[in-house]
Amino acid sequence: MATPIQYYGTGRRKCSVARVYLRPGTGTVRINERPFDNYFRSEALRMIVQQPLQLTESSGKFDVHANISGGGLTGQAWAMRLGISRALCEFNLELRSRLKQGGFLTRDARIKERKKYGQPGARKRFQYSKR
Repeated sequence: MATPIQYYGTGRRKCSVARVYLRPGTGTVRINERPFDNYFRSEALRMIVQQPLQLTESSGKFDVHANISGGGLTGQAWAMRLGISRALCEFNLELRSRLKQGGFLTRDARIKERKKYGQPGARKRFQYSKR
């Protein structure tokens, strides 16, 4: 028996990694085997995740299954957005220009700066004492 057609995209943001699978379907979204509304309770985060699907008019055409790990909820939402965008490009390369123009294919490379030795944080210094 043949496996159903699926499209894959990986998204990363800060420490979050999202592995996203798009399968032709009715538009259900499941994250770590949990319903979409149960995982992202904030309306703003749900909107961020659905932006690439709305831009390409494919909201009800795909079932989205994602495995997300690391980071916080906001970083996970942005990582999932990038993963969905990359999977849509794999589905149809003609969507790439629209997604690129919307800024959905740009990986935000900003990560937490490491703590340096001799300092309490990445940039903070210990208080200077003259005497």
